[in-house]
Amino acid sequence: MDRIPILRMGQTLLVTIQIDLQDQTALALQEDLANRIAATGANGVLIDISALEVVDSFIGRMLTTISGTAGILSATAVVVGMQPAVAITLVELGLSLDGVRTALDVERGMALLERLRAQQGAGLGA
Repeated sequence: MDRIPILRMGQTLLVTIQIDLQDQTALALQEDLANRIAATGANGVLIDISALEVVDSFIGRMLTTISGTAGILSATAVVVGMQPAVAITLVELGLSLDGVRTALDVERGMALLERLRAQQGAGLGA
């Protein structure tokens, strides 16, 4: 089974999915990410899916689960690089990816995470 690498960049974990995800690989990624968030204290997760041409309902639910798990562990997940055909397929499948933040590309995703960190810092009186 292939493992998806998880890179740490400061307080952000970066996941670039370069292969079509099989169910077992997706489940392993969920677990690996949760463990890495807990171990590193990362407060952001950026998931780049720009290489994915096909996303089925299972992978759509996995992205929602990762986002929810990250939130419970005090991190924000942002999915970036979704191709238009993938977005159309998700809508046709009836998956709205509730709670999943998205951005067009990695640069915009990182900027979104920085804005959210600044808002959280301001909200805490920091």
